[in-house]
Amino acid sequence: MDIKAIITVDQDILGGQPVFKNTRVPVESLFDHLEAGVSLDEFLDDFPTVSKTQAVALLDLANQLLTSKNVEQLYAAIA
Repeated sequence: MDIKAIITVDQDILGGQPVFKNTRVPVESLFDHLEAGVSLDEFLDDFPTVSKTQAVALLDLANQLLTSKNVEQLYAAIA
């Protein structure tokens, strides 16, 4: 899935923080919930405007980025 179909970055929405498309839910909130031990289903209950398809697609993209052979280039770009 194309990242633009999952995430929106718009200066007029939460000051440009990445959010799930067509919502005001920050992408960061998914990772915060998972880090705190909250299940994906509980996250979706807390944020009903985020679809399970969006959340799973985002996790899949994160997995692809972080397990890519080019992860060192990603690290260099953000370090």
